[in-house]
Amino acid sequence: MSCSHCQLPVPAGLIRAGEPQQFCCHGCETAYRLIHSCGLDAYYEIQEGQATIPTAWNEKFQDDSQFQEYDSEKFQALFGKMAGNIGEITFVVEGIHCAACIWLLEKLPHLVPGVIEATVNWGRRTVRVRWRTDRVSLSSIAKTLAQLGYPPHPVGREKNADLRKQENRKHLIRLGVAGAAAGNNMLIAIALYLGMFSHISDSTVLLFRWTSCVLGTLSVVWPGAVFFRGGWYALRTWTPHMDLPIALGLGAGLISGIVNTILNHGEIYFDSLSILVFVLLLGRWIQYRQQQTATDSIEMLYRLTPKTTRRVRNGVAVTIPSDLLEVGDTVEVLAGETFPGDGVVVHGKSSVDQAILTGESAAVQVGPGDDVAAGTLNCESMLQVTVQAVGLETRIGKVLELVQESAAKRPKIVELADRRGGYFVVVILILALVTLVGWLWFEPAMAVERMIALLVIACPCALALATPLAVSVGLARGANDHLLIKSGDIFQRLTDSPRPNLPKRLWLDKTGTLTWGRMLVHRWEGDREVWPAVAAVQQNSTHPIAQAMVQFVRSKCERNQWPEVQEVIQSQHGGIGGLIGGQNLWIGNRTFIVRQGISVGSHWDEIGERGLADGYSPIFVAQGSKLVAVALVGDGLRPDVKRHVEWLRREGWQVGILSGDHQAVVRQIATAIQVPNEQALGDQLPEDKVRIIEQSLPQSAVVVMVGDGVNDSAALAAASVGIAAHHSAEVSLQAAPVYLGRPGLAGVVDLLMVSQGTMRNIRRNFAFSLTYNLTAVCLAGLGFINPLGAAILMPISSLTVVGLSFWPIRRIQS
Repeated sequence: MSCSHCQLPVPAGLIRAGEPQQFCCHGCETAYRLIHSCGLDAYYEIQEGQATIPTAWNEKFQDDSQFQEYDSEKFQALFGKMAGNIGEITFVVEGIHCAACIWLLEKLPHLVPGVIEATVNWGRRTVRVRWRTDRVSLSSIAKTLAQLGYPPHPVGREKNADLRKQENRKHLIRLGVAGAAAGNNMLIAIALYLGMFSHISDSTVLLFRWTSCVLGTLSVVWPGAVFFRGGWYALRTWTPHMDLPIALGLGAGLISGIVNTILNHGEIYFDSLSILVFVLLLGRWIQYRQQQTATDSIEMLYRLTPKTTRRVRNGVAVTIPSDLLEVGDTVEVLAGETFPGDGVVVHGKSSVDQAILTGESAAVQVGPGDDVAAGTLNCESMLQVTVQAVGLETRIGKVLELVQESAAKRPKIVELADRRGGYFVVVILILALVTLVGWLWFEPAMAVERMIALLVIACPCALALATPLAVSVGLARGANDHLLIKSGDIFQRLTDSPRPNLPKRLWLDKTGTLTWGRMLVHRWEGDREVWPAVAAVQQNSTHPIAQAMVQFVRSKCERNQWPEVQEVIQSQHGGIGGLIGGQNLWIGNRTFIVRQGISVGSHWDEIGERGLADGYSPIFVAQGSKLVAVALVGDGLRPDVKRHVEWLRREGWQVGILSGDHQAVVRQIATAIQVPNEQALGDQLPEDKVRIIEQSLPQSAVVVMVGDGVNDSAALAAASVGIAAHHSAEVSLQAAPVYLGRPGLAGVVDLLMVSQGTMRNIRRNFAFSLTYNLTAVCLAGLGFINPLGAAILMPISSLTVVGLSFWPIRRIQS
């Protein structure tokens, strides 16, 4: 027998003899009664035609407290729009899968008095609800949706992302129109140029000229309008800008081309104008994409802390959006979850991975009375925490504010093209005026034509392309070397220092940059027969050390060799136990082993002390009451780091370590790669790293910071150039303009070589484009180049700059 609501089989114990309607659960019965009482039985007719099964009401939504927070002013301000007594909110809803679902959801005003409108977006699986706040509560609407089998969840705001999408769409539309006009105009130009050497009818020539005129005018007045606006703003503010000569050249060419098209005499320039507009817009779009950031600081915070949390009130845990947490609330955090706010542990014991803030690779044991921070990871068991700070008031929130402040302090580097282009604008305008006056004196009939030829050939397309094109090639070369470079001015920051006599300084974070950034078993002393048992006991643990030991065993023996574990004995004292074949297996630190009544002999203590001296954590393994092995676990040095540090020193860089790890561990790494002790700084908090970077800036030609954690993000933003290492935390990716797509320091070496080669290409492009423009302008002013020659030479200069931008760069084998 099938359920009257969801068509699933009805369990035998729930069948009601003699009744026409049968239900598989209480949720389906509630949904059916609600739909039937509102006269919406047509839902089942539509559903039957779709041959799909509606979603039953989930039992977890029976409790009214699930949606109580939806009525709070804070919730509605965060996720909704309120205008007087009219509210609007968008929910992501589960269970939408057919036309019947859409039909039923959009009948919500009939089900809940006070709901004005419900609109379903099938593609996004959302429903937008407008309601009267004085007639019905939002929690009642949410509960009704859940009863119907469509549990609702609030949608976070994405206004910044929407604005960026709109801006990017405008760029692409302009680029698409300019590209279409340029492509078609080039085909027409080829036909006209070839027609000069063959017999082509006058009517065909006239048709082609007018078609080219229409396409060229469209390209200049629509997508090319951005240059005229820039030129107009430059005139209004009396600021020489590259847009001004571009606008003058485009305007002169457009007017001359239109006049010659109407008179059917002389040259038209629409092919060159269309290509110029397209290439310049392409360069602007590339620059725009480089300068975009994925999210603002609030969105970064959302990614580092959980979206929802379980708040405990009166002994009951209720899931709510983390945005609704307040100071004084008690939350429940399970193993494997991150903390939603800063707070104090009030119940439970566990270990916490704080690497996201401190950079320390080892987890820290916490219990009642200990502090925990938002964004850190609970590794072992459930904790109850009283919240003391939320949002930007948390420690991680303050780190993000430091990122913003440091980024704001960074001086904006003026584009090389704009600096030199300003002088070029003034020179061209003066020469154009001199040409007009001079030819009016000698041969008035040729004066306007000579000035137009000068403005067309002087249109600084090559000069305008010199920087963005070389930068684009540099970015592409960086991408081939697995470098993500967000801004082209990074090349200039790394190579053209305003203080070349000062030393260049490179600060490296230890975890994830010099080391692997994860726990590894470096040595195993003792019985190897216990490897399969060690892995079997720890295979479901989320603790970093347990995962490292499981990974180690996986590389040594097959999974089918692991024994069956009768019982896993969880502990909150630095270890774990298991029952295998009637015998206990204990794995943990020395204190944990001693707690089990097992004696640690001098032999094992000596191994453990040697491991500690080398910077590793000794993990003891006992079988029954006998200690049988010690694993030395820690974060190991990458094998290629020493070679790359030596290369950096040869290139004149002073290399230092800036880490949140223990000072003794940092000194050990520094000794291995021959970094002086005074440049090896451990136990550094995020605020300390920023202070050291800021102290280094006045004493250095350039300061580079390489890091991977949230604790590095503020320092990355404060440095001259911040580099996020491979597998960095997302906030580090936002703070740093460079991301290394592969582990180790090889990417830093590649970045420096690409930067040097790109800046050489930019200077080469400028030298050619300025020489070309000045020579061509002089020849045009003296009458040696007519408008036709100007139209031909203008794109040739751009093509030459394109070729020079691909000039090979020097490669150094490290």
